[in-house]
Amino acid sequence: MSPDVMPEAQVAPTMSEPADKTNRAQARARAARRHRAFVLAARVLLLVAVLGLWEGLSRAKFIDPFNFSMPSKIWDQIWTWVMHGTALGSLGEQIWYTLHEALLGWVIGVVAGVLLGIALGRVRLLAEVLGPYIKVLNSIPRIVLAPIFLIWFGLGPSSKVASAVVLVFFPVFFNAFQGAREVDRNLVANARILGASDRRVTLQVVIPSATSWIFTSLHVSFGFALIGAIVGEYIGATKGIGLLVAQSQNTFNAAGVYAAMVILAVVALAAEGLLTFAERRIFRWRPTGSDS
Repeated sequence: MSPDVMPEAQVAPTMSEPADKTNRAQARARAARRHRAFVLAARVLLLVAVLGLWEGLSRAKFIDPFNFSMPSKIWDQIWTWVMHGTALGSLGEQIWYTLHEALLGWVIGVVAGVLLGIALGRVRLLAEVLGPYIKVLNSIPRIVLAPIFLIWFGLGPSSKVASAVVLVFFPVFFNAFQGAREVDRNLVANARILGASDRRVTLQVVIPSATSWIFTSLHVSFGFALIGAIVGEYIGATKGIGLLVAQSQNTFNAAGVYAAMVILAVVALAAEGLLTFAERRIFRWRPTGSDS
């Protein structure tokens, strides 16, 4: 047999390899879709079960419906606010007021945390000088600063923005600082060998490398920004979701308190979804696990 002639039995498996790979990829895609559908169904069933149990226990008076309310009354309260507004104005106005405070505080806190974190991560002398002060400020319970901000800035949005800033700053700062410290030293050394200045090393090596650390803190920090805005409104404000919570509490309207919490949860989940979408767009190169 000529050495150039390959037996048919040896050729067939080689020709079928692309088809096998395609089949395996399709099978994995179907399995992933089934898994996502199962997880979604399990989440929905769990929510329905919890709400149904809560409703049933309240109606049967196993738990006090006056203190714990029930899902149907909470839904009625949300519907009333949507259709007829609140005592403070339309529901959309209250949501936007709180969201505006939280967003502004979040942006300021993120920018300040990233800039200072990268700076201290890059400049050791700066970290040695400012480090103890940052640790002291971080040890102060930030929630107790809300009354101080109320005295300083009054009932307007400035005091709520300040509360949001101090809650957002520290998690972002520490992640940015750690990200700047964890940059691959070989990358920095290679950049310097190629003649990059400190500024270019920071902008083109350190910040891109620390981006994943920073994005990790963004998921948590927006929730902190909402907490800061809500606490500030709860203590003293002219409008906002936090003031709705305070008024509902003062009138012993448990359904109103829970309704405000549900609205805040929806806003927080929407913000988390936007951040996750942005992160996936930016880090498309990074392998991901199963979808949450």
